[in-house]
Amino acid sequence: MYTNIDTPHGKLSKAIIKIWIIREVIANLCGWFILGVLFYLDHLFSWKEWIGYLLFIIMIISLFFSIWSIFIEPFLLYKNWRYEANEEFLQLKFGAINEKHQIIPMTKIQSISTNQGPLLRKYDFYSISIDTMGSSHSIPALPKEKAIELRNQIAYFAKIKEVES
Repeated sequence: MYTNIDTPHGKLSKAIIKIWIIREVIANLCGWFILGVLFYLDHLFSWKEWIGYLLFIIMIISLFFSIWSIFIEPFLLYKNWRYEANEEFLQLKFGAINEKHQIIPMTKIQSISTNQGPLLRKYDFYSISIDTMGSSHSIPALPKEKAIELRNQIAYFAKIKEVES
């Protein structure tokens, strides 16, 4: 009994790129601040010479990771994120370098919730968390109306399958 499962078509809102960039800028600023403090302490206490070299190497590596995480990764993530829900399955497809295509049977879904952190709240977006017996899945950001509609749709499909079993 083989069911043909198409690639999911639902896309995230393009505004998620801005949210991901802001999140990465904040995280990178924290990392750069800590690295700056370490450089200052190295200068102040005249630590061993190899520590200064190590900090310099960490700074170069951090620069490349900052460029990747702020200017490249959000666009790749947006381009490759897809989701879809039907009566049988919830499909999540994501990943730029390591692509994942998760197919979650509606009968296995135990709970679903919408979440909203400070950045998502500022742009009126919600993320959706889906819990099964052995794992958790999420859809990172959808506009409020779409997130609530999808949450209710998945809850409805999951409950119907559970009752019919």
